[in-house]
Amino acid sequence: MINNANLLSEGGFQKTEVERRRTFGIISHPDAGKTTLTEKLLLFGGAINMAGQVKARKGGRQATSDWMAIEQERGISVTSSVMKFDYRGCEINLLDTPGHQDFSEDTYRVLTAVDSAVMVIDCVKGVETQTRKLMEVCRMRNTPILTFINKLDREGMPPLDILAHIEENLQIECAPLSWPIGIGKRFKGTYNLYRKELNLFTPGQERLTNEMLTVSDLADPLLDELLGRQADELREDLALLEGATNPFDLDDYLKGSQTPVFFGSAINNFGVREMLDTFIDIAPGPLPRPTTTRIVSPMEEAFSGFVFKIQANMNPAHRDRIAFLRICSGRFQRGMRVRHHRLGKDILISNPIIFMAQDRAIVEEAWPGDIIGILNHGTIKIGDTFSEKEPLKFTGIPNFAPEHFRRVHLKSHLKSKQLQKGLAQLAEEGAVQLFRPVRGGEFILGAVGALQFDVTVERLKVEYGVDAHYETLDYTISRWVSCEDKKRLAAFEKANRSNLALDAEGNLNYLAVSEWKLKRVIEEWSGIVFLKTRDHQ
Repeated sequence: MINNANLLSEGGFQKTEVERRRTFGIISHPDAGKTTLTEKLLLFGGAINMAGQVKARKGGRQATSDWMAIEQERGISVTSSVMKFDYRGCEINLLDTPGHQDFSEDTYRVLTAVDSAVMVIDCVKGVETQTRKLMEVCRMRNTPILTFINKLDREGMPPLDILAHIEENLQIECAPLSWPIGIGKRFKGTYNLYRKELNLFTPGQERLTNEMLTVSDLADPLLDELLGRQADELREDLALLEGATNPFDLDDYLKGSQTPVFFGSAINNFGVREMLDTFIDIAPGPLPRPTTTRIVSPMEEAFSGFVFKIQANMNPAHRDRIAFLRICSGRFQRGMRVRHHRLGKDILISNPIIFMAQDRAIVEEAWPGDIIGILNHGTIKIGDTFSEKEPLKFTGIPNFAPEHFRRVHLKSHLKSKQLQKGLAQLAEEGAVQLFRPVRGGEFILGAVGALQFDVTVERLKVEYGVDAHYETLDYTISRWVSCEDKKRLAAFEKANRSNLALDAEGNLNYLAVSEWKLKRVIEEWSGIVFLKTRDHQ
């Protein structure tokens, strides 16, 4: 009988568990097919039995990853879900990020908890605004990105053109690992350059199994028999590829400078399995994580982790608040005591949760790369670090400067206490930021995406019994401000009081009506530091 305790002490058992983990997020612009791709991955992992197709939502079936009422009504993903499944002996942690154009900074922050990402590009529309924004966040940590070019069964850009389009717009080198045979009505399938396999497409047929044909020699007459005139087109394309694109380099992918590319159609479940199989082979497992004092390795025996997301009222019947914790090192066991370093207290984690979208289960143990949920009674905040002994503070869990601002008004002033409680708790989740003007007055909400104001008002009403509305403000940009010279900072505050507000942590924030105005203030006030992002305290 194997002694797990001995294996753990030697690091063997832990090494095996760590290397089995893959933790990633899917990034895309709205309608590129992210939710559909997520569902197909869950089907392969046996986590769901039937995909709630996007087009079927009006008929009453919603996507598994969309659980909030407002998401189901509008057919969009507003919150970020966590989904766990097994595939080919690997434990997959998939962090679903909202894809709607009015998403929140929660979307950005989820990407700080992953080790890699899958980027979905619509072959018809190419790179769009939100994809650019999400790429900026991935670039902050050099996150490895695998690309899935979707909707090949529709008329779209020629494959070489879309690769050039991605490289030009996202400044990342593309290395195709599969290649489409035609597009739109002429789409016959893909040739897997990584495994030298042919994958044939049948329109309207959704498959869970891959009927791959090994074609290691492109001169094989089987190609002509199966593809007709398109066989020569494929040969010409692949010959052209040798000179026009870069060969796949694992090190460049892991450094975030190159993206391997797959082509397919998520709605038809075509090309998804070959992408997933390759992802399992090449994607990194749990990576080392920086703290203010040192780098923490996932192979360390002592437990550590950080909170990257807080979600209130996932189960409205229980009025619960869940802190999502990314495990960075060690073995987590149910019932263990860990140190909550911001508060300087030990806490007992007796009912840790793992997630499958809105479904949840108590977990007995978890390893680096896993995401667990901790019941939170208002003491846990985004960015909090937990460990067994050593005082640690993980870095790189940022706040992002809001781009939209609203002033909140109560319809009944008898509900002011409930409003303050509701806004404070929703702000703790990080989807909106709460500001109190230096000159006094009603709360100001700031958000990265404007939809969050509708979400906030809806949740205030449903979850806190508060009827509120908001008015638009002229502010369009904000920056955190600081200065080592206290006299200089005091002079700045005196001159700009009408544009200053304190966030929920008491940090000073400058609100500007335009980029031009902000630029003028920055030029005028040398020595004052203006920050677009700041780490959670």
